[in-house]
Amino acid sequence: MTLIYIFIFGSVLVFGITAVAGFVWAIRTGQMRNFSAGATSIFDDEEPVGTMTDTFPGAGTHADRDTKQEGRDSGQRD
Repeated sequence: MTLIYIFIFGSVLVFGITAVAGFVWAIRTGQMRNFSAGATSIFDDEEPVGTMTDTFPGAGTHADRDTKQEGRDSGQRD
């Protein structure tokens, strides 16, 4: 039973030290400086931030999908 407690405590200790070391590494290498840059890096100049311009093949236009969604919201079926 003592061996199990030692194993659990050792595992928690190793995990904690690894987490702290990873956090210190992230701060020292500048990973924590600008969070919003990572969120907007997937957009290019032709796609404004916050505006969805991508669609699935055969999904239709934005207006078609909005009309279908309104019909579902009001209880109508397609």
